[in-house]
Amino acid sequence: MSKFDPWLIVEYAPHLALGAWRTIYIVVAAFLLGYAFGIVLALLSFLPGRLPRTLLTIYSVCLRSIPFIIALFIIYYGLPFFGVRLPTIYVAIVSLAVYKSAYYAEAIRGAIVALPRGQFESARAVGMSPAQAFRHVIAPQILRGLIPPSTNLTLMLIKESSVLSSIAVAELTYQGLIMQGNTYAALEVFTAVSAVYWALCSMTAWLAHRLEARSNAPQAAAIQRNRIAARYLSFERVGK
Repeated sequence: MSKFDPWLIVEYAPHLALGAWRTIYIVVAAFLLGYAFGIVLALLSFLPGRLPRTLLTIYSVCLRSIPFIIALFIIYYGLPFFGVRLPTIYVAIVSLAVYKSAYYAEAIRGAIVALPRGQFESARAVGMSPAQAFRHVIAPQILRGLIPPSTNLTLMLIKESSVLSSIAVAELTYQGLIMQGNTYAALEVFTAVSAVYWALCSMTAWLAHRLEARSNAPQAAAIQRNRIAARYLSFERVGK
């Protein structure tokens, strides 16, 4: 084609929508699975003894030291070698989740380590129950420390999902490759594909920003939900 044809993008919009939906499905599933696994790994690192920390370090270093496409091929070809055969989309979700869990685990562990010591004991000392202490004091602080790195890792997860086209998963990049093969209009196709990725990443960043804004509400407001804590920690009431 001799010039940029925007109508071609309109013509193939259903294919882009299908690829975008498949990408969202894979990313959400991989995020939930990978984050849950990351939480488990992070908590294991705080167990007494050197063995849990050593195993976590080996797992984390190995996965973070290789490109995702290599990890994808190891899982894709390794599962059938051990007699495990899964649909390609499930292999894609598991591969992304396993690979990203090492990064999420480090982010979670870092947020926990950064928490000032004595927070739980201080909350208990002013009359909070263990559940109230975790909900109103511990969890908000961990969440505030987790949102920025988790957002960046999730944006990387969205972009890394494009590698799944190499194992014929019909996500957004794969649909773009099919469109380009049918039309030979590479510029139009991949401009549209990049715009969809931009929209997905922008929406994710916006949602994370909203969550961060809510988590940054004054902690005193949460503490005042407990009458005993408010009595001892509110300067206004103490002054009176």
